[in-house]
Amino acid sequence: MELLHHGAVTGVTGSCHELRLANNLAILVDCGLFQGENTNDTEQPIDFLHPGIQALIVTHAHIDHIGRIPYLLEAGFNRPIYCSAATAALMPIMLEDAIKIGLTREVLVIRRLLLRLKRLLRPLSYQQWTAITAIPGLAFRLIPAGHILGSAGVEVHYSPAHTESGSTGPARRIVFSGDIGCRDSPLLGDPQSPDYADILVLESTYGDRLHEGRAQRQQQLQAIVERCLRDQGTILIPAFAVGRTQELLYELEAIIAAFQQHQLSGASGMSWQDIAIVLDSPLALRVTEAYDDWQHWWDTEARRRVRQGRHPLDFTQLHIVPDHDRHQATVAYLKRTSAPCIVIAGSGMCTGGRIMNYLQALLPDARTDVLFVGYQAQGTLGRELQQQPHQVTIGNKAITVAATIHTLHGYSAHADQQGLLDYVAGMNSLPGEIRLVHGNTDAKKMLAQKLREHFSIQVTLPTA
Repeated sequence: MELLHHGAVTGVTGSCHELRLANNLAILVDCGLFQGENTNDTEQPIDFLHPGIQALIVTHAHIDHIGRIPYLLEAGFNRPIYCSAATAALMPIMLEDAIKIGLTREVLVIRRLLLRLKRLLRPLSYQQWTAITAIPGLAFRLIPAGHILGSAGVEVHYSPAHTESGSTGPARRIVFSGDIGCRDSPLLGDPQSPDYADILVLESTYGDRLHEGRAQRQQQLQAIVERCLRDQGTILIPAFAVGRTQELLYELEAIIAAFQQHQLSGASGMSWQDIAIVLDSPLALRVTEAYDDWQHWWDTEARRRVRQGRHPLDFTQLHIVPDHDRHQATVAYLKRTSAPCIVIAGSGMCTGGRIMNYLQALLPDARTDVLFVGYQAQGTLGRELQQQPHQVTIGNKAITVAATIHTLHGYSAHADQQGLLDYVAGMNSLPGEIRLVHGNTDAKKMLAQKLREHFSIQVTLPTA
């Protein structure tokens, strides 16, 4: 048995792992896009595809976990793609957008790729053991990861085939954590630890830091928004279409409901109920509609709001930008007026999408505030802006940065260091080995140290 990593070993993007077994038979877990430093969205090689790969199992629908699937299909992959039912609903939405950005805008090519994808998708329920018949002795199940809608960890159980001379080896349990979410997220269930693992492949995005609690982060969001609006300026929030956007809408609706009559000092009599929240992301809108369709997966708190007649993802102050013409008009209006409002637009790391037009138009205005609520990979404009530069380049143009830049780490969809330690502690028995992936070098080293201190366990940092 061999574990190979075709991404997410030197950073947090490009997740793709191969479990290779006897007779060169293998499965893939995730096939994500590389983003940020030293990457090119038009060059995402699939140099690991071989005839022995019998299936792809997808943990969730973020592009850094599914974005190379179109390239995989074009390379000839024609095996089942297993995932949760919600991920199967989200994946075509996400990949259609990714194909248009990174591969082609040819309608027929996009349609053909999506049809091939849908034919291969095999939606599964959580906890459902599924055999891959082409690999004797192998079965897997999905367990809730609490990261985004439909996210899952993957437990793989492999019992090598028996021969006349006996078994070819002991049974083994390999667990791929996928991305682990935070507990108490209102639109998701909590992450669930696996029973046990001989090898645990564990994400480490925030292995070197702790997040604020939910109440604290909501207070910080409220304080930052109120402070920004006192200057009568626009707040730009680059947000990921899946997960972060929906969580932000949920929190903003809660603040408006609690403080709708609260007047913002120095803001010309404005109160929270006067604040326009602009969602300018066709992709995020489609995903938000999907979240709405899966309300039965929301937690008790969120479902209670709906029963009370409130809707955390569709409320009066929320304004949708329906098309490109309205988008251009909105950007031009805000550039001319810097009207006080909150704009949520993709992409979350400022690597493309409609947020780029807002940044180009409004970064030179000192009344503008940019609020980051998610991880910014090395080499992205988002990470560059977090360093508080005086100037950035957008579309080959030098743009002065007079805006104020804020970062709220508490809105991450990833578990922090303590959450990752809790994930391991929640297992019925400790794994024989933990392999850390999906994190930068400092995060992996710090988490490895903490894991060894807490559990006296073997921790490795693979490089390939």
